[in-house]
Amino acid sequence: MKFLVINGPNLNLLGTREVDIYGKKTYQDLTKQLKQWAKALKVKIKVYQTNYEGKIIELLHHAMKKKYAGIILNPAAYTHYSYAIYDAIKAINIPVVEVHLTNIYNREDFRKISVIKDACINSFYGEGFNSYLKAMQFLIERGNSNDN
Repeated sequence: MKFLVINGPNLNLLGTREVDIYGKKTYQDLTKQLKQWAKALKVKIKVYQTNYEGKIIELLHHAMKKKYAGIILNPAAYTHYSYAIYDAIKAINIPVVEVHLTNIYNREDFRKISVIKDACINSFYGEGFNSYLKAMQFLIERGNSNDN
């Protein structure tokens, strides 16, 4: 089983960006943790981070060719207004799980809106790095139940 992990804008600044909200762990720490979980769960992952909306869309499109079993997507600020990412998710026919480090529903009013959530099969948020773990576990369970 192979998953694609896409991280959106400003996640490369983890550890220095608003540490009172996002903590002191860095993006490198997140990537390392994701790879450790993938190894323990016996799945393969490819991890990307970009600050560009178009690149996220291209990664989603390209995922069809690579035959990913699922995608874990943290679109960051694009969550709140990118109908282009919503459309790309709907177009690819690959299960996508939305993740966020923080609970977007307990933040500023504009962050409480996720325009992509209805294109995704599930969302995990508010648990820091563990939001990604829960998404990975969910996709594995979903994949295993589809195999039966």
